[in-house]
Amino acid sequence: MKTTLLSLFFLLTLSHTKIFAQTEFTAQQIIEKSIEATGGKQYLQSIKTLYSDMTTEMEGRKVNWVTKEMLPNKGSFMIIYQGRTVFKNIYDGEKGYEVSAGTKKLSDQAEFSDKKFRRNIFNELDYIDPSLYTLTLEGTEKVDKEDSYKVKAACINGTVRMLYYSTKTFFQLREDKSTTEKGGFSSTYFSDYKKFGKLTCYSQMSFGEGDKIQKAKMVELLVNEKISEDDFL
Repeated sequence: MKTTLLSLFFLLTLSHTKIFAQTEFTAQQIIEKSIEATGGKQYLQSIKTLYSDMTTEMEGRKVNWVTKEMLPNKGSFMIIYQGRTVFKNIYDGEKGYEVSAGTKKLSDQAEFSDKKFRRNIFNELDYIDPSLYTLTLEGTEKVDKEDSYKVKAACINGTVRMLYYSTKTFFQLREDKSTTEKGGFSSTYFSDYKKFGKLTCYSQMSFGEGDKIQKAKMVELLVNEKISEDDFL
C-alpha cells in the first residue's frame, strides 16, 4: 500500500512538472519563439520589402489581393480582377491615399492610424519592443482544436491584440484585434504554414463569421523583390 501511494505521488509530481514546463514561458518568450519559428530575428530584420499575392472570392468573382510592404511602415493593397486593378490604397509612411480610375485622393486617415506605430514589416518584431507594446500572457485556449498560448499585446496608441500561438509550433493561429482604426474589431485565422524560401508563413487565412467567412490562399510571397519606392507614390 505504501509503495502504491509513493508511486502515485511520484506520477502526480511528474505530471505537475510537465504541465508547468509547458506553461512556464512568459509572453515575451512566446513571441520570441514565434519569431524563431518563422525565420529568426536576424533574418526577419533583414527583410526590407515583402510582396504577397493571395487569391479569394468577392461577390462570386475570383480576385487577387496584392499587398506590398516596405520598411518601416509603407504599404499598398490592391484588389485585382481579371488583370485589372479595381481598388488600391497606399500609405506612403505619413499619409494614406486611395487610387480610383487613375485618380489619387487623400483617404480617411482614421483607416491608417495604426501605421504610425509600425517600425517593422513583421508585427512580432514590434510586439517585443517595450516602447510600443505591453505584453501579457492570458493563459491557454483552443483554436480549431489546437492548443495555443493567448497573449495580449497592448499598443501605446490604444490598439489591443489578442494573439494565439500554437503550443507545439509557436506559429500564430489567430488574432483578435480591437483597433483605433476605422472598423473597430476583427478576428483573423492563419493556417497551413509553408516555407517560402527562408521564411515560414501561413498560406491560408480567413476572417468573418458564419456564412460571411472570407478565405484567402497564398499564391506568391516574395522577400526583397518586386517592390520599389515608386509603389507608394
